[in-house]
Amino acid sequence: MSNERGRRPVRVANCSGYHGDPAYEMYRQATLGDVDFITGDYLAEVNLANNAEAWRAGKHPGYEETAWEGLQQSIDVIAEKGIKVVINGGALDPRFLALKVHDLAQEKNLCLRVAYLSGDDLYPVLGPNMPATKDQLTHLDVSNPSATPASLTYAFLRGTPDGKAIPMVSAHAYLGARGILHGLRAGADIILCGRVADASPAIAAAWYWHDWDEIEYDKLAGALVAGHLIECSAYVTGGNFSGFDRYDIEDLVEPGFPIAEIAGDGSCVVTKHPGTKGIVTTDTVRCQFLYELQGTVYLNSDVNAYIGDVAVEYVDKDRVRVSGIKGSPPPPTTKLAVFYTGGYEAEILLNATGYGTSHKWDLVERQIRHFLPETALRQLETLEFQRIGTPAANPKNQASSTTYLRIFIASQNPQAVAEVGLTLRSIALKHFSGFHSTLDMRTAIPRPFLAYYPALIPQSSLHESINILNADGSTTSLATGHPARYAELEARESYDPPSHLQPAESENTETTLLRLGDIALARSGDKGGNLNVGFFISDIDLARGSPLSGGGGEGGGRDRRDAAYAWLRGYLTIARMKQLLGEDWKEDEYFIERVEFPGIRAVHFVVYGILGRGVSSSSRLDGFGKGVADWIRDVLVEVPMELL
Repeated sequence: MSNERGRRPVRVANCSGYHGDPAYEMYRQATLGDVDFITGDYLAEVNLANNAEAWRAGKHPGYEETAWEGLQQSIDVIAEKGIKVVINGGALDPRFLALKVHDLAQEKNLCLRVAYLSGDDLYPVLGPNMPATKDQLTHLDVSNPSATPASLTYAFLRGTPDGKAIPMVSAHAYLGARGILHGLRAGADIILCGRVADASPAIAAAWYWHDWDEIEYDKLAGALVAGHLIECSAYVTGGNFSGFDRYDIEDLVEPGFPIAEIAGDGSCVVTKHPGTKGIVTTDTVRCQFLYELQGTVYLNSDVNAYIGDVAVEYVDKDRVRVSGIKGSPPPPTTKLAVFYTGGYEAEILLNATGYGTSHKWDLVERQIRHFLPETALRQLETLEFQRIGTPAANPKNQASSTTYLRIFIASQNPQAVAEVGLTLRSIALKHFSGFHSTLDMRTAIPRPFLAYYPALIPQSSLHESINILNADGSTTSLATGHPARYAELEARESYDPPSHLQPAESENTETTLLRLGDIALARSGDKGGNLNVGFFISDIDLARGSPLSGGGGEGGGRDRRDAAYAWLRGYLTIARMKQLLGEDWKEDEYFIERVEFPGIRAVHFVVYGILGRGVSSSSRLDGFGKGVADWIRDVLVEVPMELL
């Protein structure tokens, strides 16, 4: 590897997008072809919090088990092929996992240096309780004056029912690539991390391989985007892909995991091992690119990536090039994921069939509110009656005629939550016609939940270090310092298309009703309590006989795609997005930002506040917003006939 460093692109293979991905994917990435680095992201925002209390009590090992299993399966071939591994599977206790891996390497007489990164866990500094005022822990979105915090954002300020401070469960800062880079330069072969940013391992791999200076921001920014593209395992190779229905379903049963070949200028080619299932196309890459963005600037602890001019180009089968990224110094702050004991929650699922369903739900909601004791009602933070589904017209069977009511309840007081379920006894046989429920009513029993609070913390306050385990059992610890420069956070871009592109109601243009998904693909996801959703024009036909048929496949039909994008960007205004959200839009609570990515024919929105507190404490059925894109793609819109 040392002889090739910097002379060709570095091949970075991702083996995990969350802790549940199979451990054998690390072995597959190591053995199915040549790679220089294996990276893995094992941590969703709530992983650390779920195990934090048990770990501090000595009842949990602190690391992610699939990370350890993957290393056990792969360590021999990693040593044989000289592959370097950087993963965040160390989770709460990367030191413990590093010691286990170090011992395993010694038992096998493998010449591998193991290291671990520390400095992300700030619970000892900020805990054990949540702050008494919101000024003590700055919310992530406080710099956006237009975004009103969700009603429960600062619920922790109320304290517990008996007047005590709310206990903090965990607080982890998102670290950058700097510490990993120090470890690689010090000779580490395997680096175990806790809460580093998802793309940080890939940034560090390219930074080390090409020996960039820390102020070569365009190159670092390109590596940041490369890491973003591959960190969600199969999301860029056919998973969570809105255009999946045009491909052979057998190709998508077990997609191969991705590889990013990151060049010396920061551009990359996304690919996968030959012979693996799945697909890498300009569409799958654009889908993943649009995932979990917050506008045209992608923030990271090492670099700000300006992604508005991104270009995505077909190179060959399962090979797609991504370029056009610019960079600048990073912000002076980084994200801090804080979790605290949110109280108790429960859900009740009631079914109704067919005729008069809306009136049935009106009745049961009125009955529950009538019989619910006033003392319990006053203690509830959340009581929502969510109507899920619509009965089919002229139903062919009972299932197609059945929908359900999801009653979601949350409170600091478990008895107040339980009282909602107990009201069903009062309704008893007073219920609507055809009343029935699921067999499993355990969801109605109050259970504790963790609430999420995304915060900002100065990078200068972090004390990060890389710790190298030596053969004699000693540890060499190196402080990694802080970025050489910072750039203050800028106001996020948000704009509507030029007025001449927006369809006017008075225009004498012949249109037809089509589903938006007949024109555009999309991807949606979450950033805490905020939803992001991006729409783009496909590079190939959406389906045989669809409006954009005859485009000639990837690389063909450019004029047709350009015309479709001109319509899409003109149609998808901020006002239109509110309209498409329909009854889910709340004018007084939510805020929308809109930007465009012309190089990939995309329009992107961030809807602030629609996911509530987000993550584990969202009351929405789709708490991570992953289904929003496909819901909106199913909405009928007026499309000019000239596009067909």
